[in-house]
Parts: sequence; C-alpha cells; structure tokens
Amino acid sequence: MDPVDAREAHATAERQLCGLVTGLARRIADHVRERATRLDLTAPQATALRELTGPMTMRELADRMACEPSNATFVIDKLESQGLLERHPHPTDRRAKQLILTPAGTELRERLLTLLKEEGPLAGLSLAEQGALQDLLQRAVTR
Repeated sequence: MDPVDAREAHATAERQLCGLVTGLARRIADHVRERATRLDLTAPQATALRELTGPMTMRELADRMACEPSNATFVIDKLESQGLLERHPHPTDRRAKQLILTPAGTELRERLLTLLKEEGPLAGLSLAEQGALQDLLQRAVTR
C-alpha cells in the first residue's frame, strides 16, 4: 500500500473508531445513569461513589471521575449533605482533606456496584474479549 493510501486508510479507521468509541461511551453512561436513578442518585454521584474505593483527596477522586475538581466538589457537597461521605483532615498534607464514605455511603456503594453488575453494554463480549478491548484502547490512549 502506498503512503497516501495508508494515510487515508488510517484516517478512515480513526473516524470509524471515533464513532464506535463515542457510541460505546454513551451506552455505558446510559447504563450507569439508569442504575443510579434506581437509587435516587445522579450519574455523577454514582460515578463518585463507584470510584471512591477508599480514603482519597478531591483531586484523586476528580481524576478517577475524569472531571475537574470544581465539578467533583459540587457532587461531593451533595453526597456529604446526604450523609454518605465525610471530609477528614489528610494525615500528611495539612492543606488537603480526605473523602471517606460513611457506613450509609458504603452500604449505598455496595448496592450500586451490585446494580452495575447487571448486564451492560459489554455483556456480549467474553472476559477475554473485554480484556483485549481494554488493552487496545489503553494502548491507543497512551500512545
């Protein structure tokens, strides 16, 4: 294949993959949103609960949520007002606070994780196929 044809083929593949990845992201977001609604949560609140796997700072949580800390703060304020998490002083950084789930937050997180395990957009793929897809996407993102 000559270089011009190869560049055109890559451009076409990128355009098609962009559409597929966008569509998959939309389906996954819909899956999360629908399950969150069952628990009277917004999708961002559900994402925060899902990603809050232990004590972490607002910056760490925002990175896991793929959003700016200011956006995460709004979500965390709401979860805190509902008694689902608390802010505690960071043990080594006086400027930072650690986010820690309350018992009610831990229980709600477990219920959410159970709902998220219901058949989702990737259910038609085997675990090996899901792993291969994740590996390929990770390589594309970090290249």
